[in-house]
Amino acid sequence: MILVSLAITDFRNIVELSIEPDPSGTTVITGRNGAGKTSVLEAISYLSTLQSFRGSPREAMVRRGAAHAILRAETLVEGRAVTIEAEISATGRGRTMVNRQSVRRRGDLHQALRTTVFSPEDIGVVRSGPSERRRFLDETLAVVDPKAARAAEDVDKILRQRTALLRTSGRRLTAEVADTLDVWDARLDVAGTSLVEAREHLVAELAPLAATHYSRLAGTETELGLTYVRSWSGRLSDALAESRGKDVERGISSIGPHRDELELAVAGLPSRTHASQGEQRSLALALQLAAHQLATARLGSAPVLLLDDVFSELDPFRSQALLAGLPGGQTLLTTALPAPAEVEPARVYGVERGGRTDVVGPPVSAEVEPE
Repeated sequence: MILVSLAITDFRNIVELSIEPDPSGTTVITGRNGAGKTSVLEAISYLSTLQSFRGSPREAMVRRGAAHAILRAETLVEGRAVTIEAEISATGRGRTMVNRQSVRRRGDLHQALRTTVFSPEDIGVVRSGPSERRRFLDETLAVVDPKAARAAEDVDKILRQRTALLRTSGRRLTAEVADTLDVWDARLDVAGTSLVEAREHLVAELAPLAATHYSRLAGTETELGLTYVRSWSGRLSDALAESRGKDVERGISSIGPHRDELELAVAGLPSRTHASQGEQRSLALALQLAAHQLATARLGSAPVLLLDDVFSELDPFRSQALLAGLPGGQTLLTTALPAPAEVEPARVYGVERGGRTDVVGPPVSAEVEPE
């Protein structure tokens, strides 16, 4: 899978921009802070996931003053040309098409474009709350297991409907409310159990890979723990029935896949509270490296790799260790500073505020005038 070209209009602070990344090497995107480098990678990622890796709502991705943002990518999948087009609306629903056919689910993009993103914000997987770790698992599933990704989408829709019902019930478990909850709980039992089993299987696959990458990044053999913890025990349907009275009273869905946790530990201690910043950053990188390695093994080729200014947060040792752990394939890298010497750009774009780009050649390192 190769990203052949990308065209952007009115996305974030970009008025108009187009690039043609090198098909098999590293394309470096340079520019001052605020020029739009990260937005280029965000646009590529959006076309593969229908989400912002920054966690931003869709309306925030439309340039101020514009009604819509337009993204268009040409990819090459096993020798077949594929066109992905997305219209993101500032006020309403947008649309996405693959070869002129409407996309209804994220999984519909699976055969058109797959990406792995590394960014400084990845440390939130370790440092932030459980929702960030669940998001990491579900985003990884979206790449390596499309069936599980569909279950995640189903769970999200079911929970929205169930929670809306609970909030409008007036805290009263009437016969009508109970009958409707029976329907949603039955659906949540099927989709939720499927999703959680997929997450647990994924964690079991990621754990040894992440441990290997962490030890290499840390420079020493270190015990790493990944443990998936459900928010209920037994059958989900039974747990939902048991919590129904409390859920109606509080107006929330108190158990389910949306309440589960991925516990992370370094040397037997919880990483969120006991690991240093360097250890947390190494753990976040190890998790992403493990996900990328698993995706490469499952898919037979590496997803398009997006490295967003990651080297600004890493010391030289970790930068070299990160690069050494990446499989070959198409890579796009942003930097406001010279890239590590180990990076050998095949193509370099300079981005200016507003989106104008210039091919500035394939130098060994890309220096940018300081602000």
